[in-house]
Amino acid sequence: MEQLLPFVSEVGFPIVVTLYLLHRIEGKLTTLNDSIQELPVKLRE
Repeated sequence: MEQLLPFVSEVGFPIVVTLYLLHRIEGKLTTLNDSIQELPVKLRE
């Protein structure tokens, strides 16, 4: 148990940053996906 605590404190920060960045990117990927799906319709016009 004593060896686990330093490992969590060292690895915990990168995990939190990764989850935050994935959350931010999710919205942008959704917007990009919607834009790509609308592209054929806009090209026909």
